[in-house]
Amino acid sequence: MSSETPRAGDLLVRTGAVVFLVGAVATMATMAPLFLGADPLPPVAWFVCMLMGVGFLIAGAGVLRSIAEQRRQASGASSASQ
Repeated sequence: MSSETPRAGDLLVRTGAVVFLVGAVATMATMAPLFLGADPLPPVAWFVCMLMGVGFLIAGAGVLRSIAEQRRQASGASSASQ
């Protein structure tokens, strides 16, 4: 366990990673029948694959939120020292 305090955006990045992994597994499961010569999965499975992009966007939003928070802290520290 880390002793580091969670920063703004950390939860979004973790959530985005989990959603991305769910989408990646769904993509592999959806593509497997195409290579194995089996019947393709229903369209619902193809829509679950879109979670890869959604997870990527969520994680990106978390990174941007973390950047914004760090900039706010840096500008606050520099204005306080002047």
